Amino acid sequence: MRHSLQFRLLVAFTLVIVVTIGSIFFFIYQTTRNEISQFEERVESMQAGRIEMELSRYYYQQGSWEGIQPFVGQWGNLYGQRIILTDTNGMVVADSEGDLLGKSYDPDSPGRLISPPWEEGVIGTLYISPELPLEADIASPYVLYMAIGRFFLWGGLVVVAIALLITFVLSRRILAPVKALTSVAKRLGRGDFSQRVQVKDRSELGELAKAFNAMASDLEHTEKLRRNMVADVAHELRTPLSNVRGYLEAIRDGVIKSDANTIRSLTEEAMLLSRLVDDLQDLALAEAGELKLMCQPEDIGKLVNRGVAMIQGQAIAKDVSVTVDLSDQLPLCNVDSHRISQVLHNLLNNALSHTPKGGAITVRARQRDNQVEVSVADTGEGIPSEDLPYIFERFYRVDKSRSRATGGSGLGLTIARRLVEVHGGRIEVQSELGKGSCFTFTLPVSE
Repeated sequence: MRHSLQFRLLVAFTLVIVVTIGSIFFFIYQTTRNEISQFEERVESMQAGRIEMELSRYYYQQGSWEGIQPFVGQWGNLYGQRIILTDTNGMVVADSEGDLLGKSYDPDSPGRLISPPWEEGVIGTLYISPELPLEADIASPYVLYMAIGRFFLWGGLVVVAIALLITFVLSRRILAPVKALTSVAKRLGRGDFSQRVQVKDRSELGELAKAFNAMASDLEHTEKLRRNMVADVAHELRTPLSNVRGYLEAIRDGVIKSDANTIRSLTEEAMLLSRLVDDLQDLALAEAGELKLMCQPEDIGKLVNRGVAMIQGQAIAKDVSVTVDLSDQLPLCNVDSHRISQVLHNLLNNALSHTPKGGAITVRARQRDNQVEVSVADTGEGIPSEDLPYIFERFYRVDKSRSRATGGSGLGLTIARRLVEVHGGRIEVQSELGKGSCFTFTLPVSE
């Protein structure tokens, strides 16, 4: 049988409260009982001392115990106790009940020896024993004792009831954020990523709610990217496939001939599809952590020069100057040369695509502590500030018209970021609209 957290909290608090109140009640009850017992002993001692003093005075005045019986009977009735007086020979000279007069008395418990202050010696022995608790004389301490016990019992029950009520209210208040989290989590699990927890608590539960809302926002953003990715992949595949299909239908209908130009156009479309599939595969492997790297110590300067040489022809054709600025004696980096060349190729092609005629591209490499920092800066149109946070997301393009003249599939920067990260580095961008952009990535130095 499953019990709610509120029920378990209620039971736990109840046990703690009952045990605490019970322990306090037990100790106070025992202490009160001991105090009452000590009080009774003190009262009995005082009564015995008073009777002893009266007997000493009587003996002093009369010179013997003759005629003491009526007085002892009155004292027995007054104090509710049986009083027996014996002489020095152990014979009973007075008994509050009158049963033992003239008899020898030798009880198990010792009596109080009566020694008058005016002379040395003993003139008698006093025995005092309580009678049955008939009257309020000896019952009054017990009445007080029971009254205190009832007070603590009823007080404890009232305190437990109040504590349970407060526990119930507080447990509902404490568990309210948990219930809200549970409800929102269920709706989130059903695909409603717009759900958020409205919790104003500033405790750990409030922090949990904030973390949950952040997770929900990330899931909502990821789901949006997933849907956009499906739409973008479909768009990117549709265009070359439509071109290939159009060429094939035109050849079939005899509209165009299957000459070298037609075959070259079909080849370009096929290569475009192949590059898109390769990019998607690389991205999937990198994000899954299954991208295999063949790392070894490499000279980053050589990789930079090689990458610049590959785009130099396109840059000259577009009248864009490409400058390389390398520090002397750059340390080796333990990298996969093919993958880092792919990063450089993506960044250089991206810069070349967005740099107008007469512009410039500068590639720099510097050592920063135990890392090598490589930057690719251009004098292009720049990136709007509102687009900068999303520039490395898959299929994100600043050019909302999705013109092929301004870029490829929209995966280049995403792949570049993933490849740099799997090497243990980081990549970032700084850009100002109308002045150009600068992409910078770092790689750890080889040990």
